Amino acid sequence: MKIKLLLIDALNLIRRVYAAQPGDDGPNRVDDALKTSVHSLQRALRECRPTHAICVFDGHEPSWRHSLYPEYKAGRTPMPEVLDSNMNRFMDAFSEAGARSVCFPALEADDVIATLAGKVASRSGNVVILSTDRLFLQLVSDLVVARDHFQRVDMDRTHVQEKLHVRPDQVVDLFALAGYATNNIPGVPTVGIKTAAKLLGDLETLDTILSVAHTIKGKLGETLYRHAEEARLSQSLVRLKDTLELGLNLKSFRYTSQ
Repeated sequence: MKIKLLLIDALNLIRRVYAAQPGDDGPNRVDDALKTSVHSLQRALRECRPTHAICVFDGHEPSWRHSLYPEYKAGRTPMPEVLDSNMNRFMDAFSEAGARSVCFPALEADDVIATLAGKVASRSGNVVILSTDRLFLQLVSDLVVARDHFQRVDMDRTHVQEKLHVRPDQVVDLFALAGYATNNIPGVPTVGIKTAAKLLGDLETLDTILSVAHTIKGKLGETLYRHAEEARLSQSLVRLKDTLELGLNLKSFRYTSQ
């Protein structure tokens, strides 16, 4: 039997659902978000039809990215306390729906998902990553797709090329240049997605772009030259770690239709 692993970026799902609920922060809003999140998960399981499913949560401790760049995710609206204090309820409900959860104290869900996706793909298994976070587009391959659950869109190689105008293997360098505001990753000042995509279309990689920045005419070349270190830092922050030792056995996450 060929493996098809569904990886759910749990907080991406929960926080989007919670934000869509009417009313002020409080127990009733959490209850509504819990019910809707479970329904969303159940729909994803029906639509994706995985053999295995894992809900991945962020750890509460600072990650290696905070050590590398203290301003990482600075300015992001914190999770409401009333929602954060109920995460165990979400984990339990997701497990009852057929998808067990994992959480590692100092690891971000992004890196855990990247590692799990890489391991399954290396064994010729298929992977669906349920998230609207565009950083996951760097993982897209013939075996890995990211899925926007809310729009019911599978973001494959063609989608990445059409939307970002780069290949999946260039996504890290794209956001290294343009920055990624969601996580407060700086990139190069004044360089947006379109400019970054054109540079990568012409020169292929960030390393090449920075090595010839002094020859690029006008303000763009000067900016790239002056902010090369910010670009390299951003590249490190954007790139997902896919070689973590997690100690998980995929057999524990087998999904049986309910």
